[in-house]
Amino acid sequence: MTWLEPYAVKAARTVPRGEGGRKAILLPDYLREEFDLDALAEYATVPDDPAREVPNPAWARVDAQLSQAKAHVECLQAQLGLQALGNEEQQRRTMRGFKIAYGKLGRKIWDAWQRVADLSARRAQIPRRVPVQSVTPEPVVKLAPEIKHLTNLIKMVAYQAESELVRAVAPHYRRAEDEGRTLIQAALLSAADLEVTEKELHVTLLPQSSPHRTRAIAVLCDQLNALDTRFPGSGLRLRYAIHTRS
Repeated sequence: MTWLEPYAVKAARTVPRGEGGRKAILLPDYLREEFDLDALAEYATVPDDPAREVPNPAWARVDAQLSQAKAHVECLQAQLGLQALGNEEQQRRTMRGFKIAYGKLGRKIWDAWQRVADLSARRAQIPRRVPVQSVTPEPVVKLAPEIKHLTNLIKMVAYQAESELVRAVAPHYRRAEDEGRTLIQAALLSAADLEVTEKELHVTLLPQSSPHRTRAIAVLCDQLNALDTRFPGSGLRLRYAIHTRS
């Protein structure tokens, strides 16, 4: 028995079954529960500069109201334009007659424009950015930089790995430009079978949502197998495959 087999046995016993009754041993929930990955990133904080500038919430609120007011003006103007397009000359031969007929709508437009002007003037008097201490009564803190740098590094490495997988599968998947990352993410979240032999660790994924996606991942598995990658901390060669639907 290799050193990894007890973990595989434990996985087979404790991990909930995924699609088709197979063990969903690669899902993050299992890893989080069994190995407490969340504990790797502690949320320690250190004091931050209270004079550091941040977006002003008051400016943002008035800006949102201004955007709504402009949209209301455009809606009213569209209504007036539609009425002008359908105006029958026998009834209203002059612009004066048209304005009289739709005087209420015209007043609504002028009132809406006045609101836009008022909100624009009010927003101009509000600073767009303010010291952070002015928007919160709590002490100003930030994440400890060492931990933040570590978590950011992990995110960047994960994104880079995903990007490399997308590039590898792109020649074999027509919609890689639009759906490449979705395909890779779905494959990484797929349930899989694990089989440990004396020299190899076999990871066999479930079929994907469509045959062409399954074929693309099958080609990607062959490319990964050609790298002859070893499972970290062991001499086991990783061998990837994917089930095909019968």
